[in-house]
Amino acid sequence: MRVFMQAHGVWDAVEPKDANAAIEDKMDKRALAIIYQVIGEDLLISIAGKTTSKTAWEAIKMVHLGADKVQKAKAQTLKAEFESLVMKDTEQLDDFCMKMNSLVTNIRMLGEKVEETYVVKKLLRAVPVKFLQITSAIEQFGDLEKMSVEEVV
Repeated sequence: MRVFMQAHGVWDAVEPKDANAAIEDKMDKRALAIIYQVIGEDLLISIAGKTTSKTAWEAIKMVHLGADKVQKAKAQTLKAEFESLVMKDTEQLDDFCMKMNSLVTNIRMLGEKVEETYVVKKLLRAVPVKFLQITSAIEQFGDLEKMSVEEVV
């Protein structure tokens, strides 16, 4: 939704670069209209009374992300799940990577930083013993600090 509003040039109505700057009424109404178009009917009912795009956006964030404490708790749970993630011998590498990337994406969506290097190293630690020679070669001859997860796969 953010990218969609940025593409239409109305994102500043929701999160202005200068907090003291006045928001154009036309821009705010366009942003609010975009929000109404993009969200589902169930959420539309809960934000229908909001008069500005900023208040509507805050309500949406509250519904989806919850309060800061809930958001941080979700992030911690996902981080713990990420840390304990281990690929099974019968699991396909692509399936495991999808699961891992999904967790990383969800953690990042909650505002936590997850470095690519950290994910690469976790991937190399999480694969089964049958990949030991491959992981060893990657660790010895590759630059893990510059390598992406896609390159490792």
